[in-house]
Amino acid sequence: MKQLSSILVVVDRGAEMAGVLRKAAALARQSGARIELYLCEAEQAYILAHRYDREGVAQAHADCIAAASAYLRGLAASAQTPGVEIAVAAECRSPLYAAIVAKVLRSRPDLVIKRAATADAAGHGMTDANDRQLMRTCPAALMLTRGTAWHAPPRFAAAVDVSEAETAGLPEDVLQSAAVLARGWQAQLDALYGEATSAGHAHLERLRKLCGEWGIRGDRIQIVPGHPEQTLPAFAARQDYDVLILGALTHRPAVAALPGTLTSKLADALDCDVVLVKPSSYHAPVGERWRRAGGMGLTAGSPAGRPE
Repeated sequence: MKQLSSILVVVDRGAEMAGVLRKAAALARQSGARIELYLCEAEQAYILAHRYDREGVAQAHADCIAAASAYLRGLAASAQTPGVEIAVAAECRSPLYAAIVAKVLRSRPDLVIKRAATADAAGHGMTDANDRQLMRTCPAALMLTRGTAWHAPPRFAAAVDVSEAETAGLPEDVLQSAAVLARGWQAQLDALYGEATSAGHAHLERLRKLCGEWGIRGDRIQIVPGHPEQTLPAFAARQDYDVLILGALTHRPAVAALPGTLTSKLADALDCDVVLVKPSSYHAPVGERWRRAGGMGLTAGSPAGRPE
């Protein structure tokens, strides 16, 4: 993420969206970004696609999108974000994650914000199948957010792997994205490096050099010993971070899509919001097919408050 000029907020009717909108609006105000509220009625699209009687399906799609668009306009009006441009877009497509990826490819936002699917009794995020697919395929930086309010200013940290085995350029992409998010507030930004062996200290000089390029002071660098999925969540909780930025795909592409890998483990275990950053060379695997076919359903969009 080289800049923050456009934010796509994925709206979930079943989730508490007020906190998500407050965070999006705060980021937009600090960076001058515009917001687009996006609602995809994936369950309705699935039902309509598998309906035996096809009569009236097109009208049902149109009615679904009209109702979703009206809901989004009401949500935008209630957000009370003076000075922030808000547009809305509604779709009736399935599956949800592929519709979101296709929307990202069309709109090209710098950041996608989505409420983490569920939470357990302790308040941890428990990503569902759509979230896990988005972690793997979303071409833009993806924020999975919890219900917890941020400090003022927010506390940011970037978890960086500077080992030789990491994907080329990904440490730089993670630090750049973290710097862009923290810059508007001139907020504290820590750089974290998790290492299961003492070899982590051998990478300190490279980490210091990278951090210096993005204005992160040496005293803000933290090496967290141990396996990251075990040690980073507890460390982040002790430091009371609001947002942790990390790489979404590792140098092990063969296992990147499987549940239980490092990224999904951290997303589930962390109490704070998580921003997942792809390498700048990443290409979404579902994009071209969905852009050609148009997906399973229909689309509508307009600036908030304007008739379609």
